[in-house]
Amino acid sequence: MAFLRANINSQYLGGNTHINFILPDKAWGQDAAEFYSSGARYKVLWLLHGGMGDYSDWVRKSDIELYATEKNLIVVMPSALNSSYANIGGYNMYDFLVKELMPFVYNWLPASDKREDNYIAGLSMGGGGTLKYVLGFPDKFAGAAVLSAAASDPREMFRGKAEGPMAEYAERMKKEALEKYGSEEGYLASEENLWDRLKEKSQAGLLPKFYCACGTKDFGIDGFRKFEEYARSFDLEAKFEEIEGYAHEWRFWDLTIQHALEYWGVPDNTVTV
Repeated sequence: MAFLRANINSQYLGGNTHINFILPDKAWGQDAAEFYSSGARYKVLWLLHGGMGDYSDWVRKSDIELYATEKNLIVVMPSALNSSYANIGGYNMYDFLVKELMPFVYNWLPASDKREDNYIAGLSMGGGGTLKYVLGFPDKFAGAAVLSAAASDPREMFRGKAEGPMAEYAERMKKEALEKYGSEEGYLASEENLWDRLKEKSQAGLLPKFYCACGTKDFGIDGFRKFEEYARSFDLEAKFEEIEGYAHEWRFWDLTIQHALEYWGVPDNTVTV
């Protein structure tokens, strides 16, 4: 596979940002001019990192290049800082991916913009970002993978019901939500309310195929199980998978991105013309 690292000036992020790309490469012995001028378009995997990570994580810590090679996929890995893939403080990551990065990819790279050729996945914070983008733009993705993450009822956050290792995080999120949206009602009406929007979009038949996974030793497993129970209550088209013995770790994410590609039915050596 070809590997590209880009540094672009972003309108929505207010400065330069880094992105890694994996691109299909020509077969050994194939004529280069023929390959690069073929007009072929490839399926795209939008791959999101977690909190405290960046655009290099998936390449450094998983075998995603190998899996992309087998599938002939373009993989797009942007940096999001600790933005939770939201529009916060002038760093408009939510807008950036759809309004700026997608036009860049679809017009400057041999990438298909068809819904059936696009997938999105993320780990931890990136799993939340995956939910956010799919619920905001369900017409853009055929499949979504939420790894070591879950939607939660925001009413619990506002009413202080969070317990255990997630309690401190919930308090921080509540504070940020009130600062940005002014009230619980404002937050519930926003794109941040994944819980209610998931049910609405699912019942309207708008969502792609979901693959959701968590390790049994992950600190978020209780929230994941509550998320699964909620999703089952309105028959979300999804595969939920718990894998014994894994925590919040790269061995798990390397394994489950393979499971996601298999569940979506991404064929090997796929090319869209």
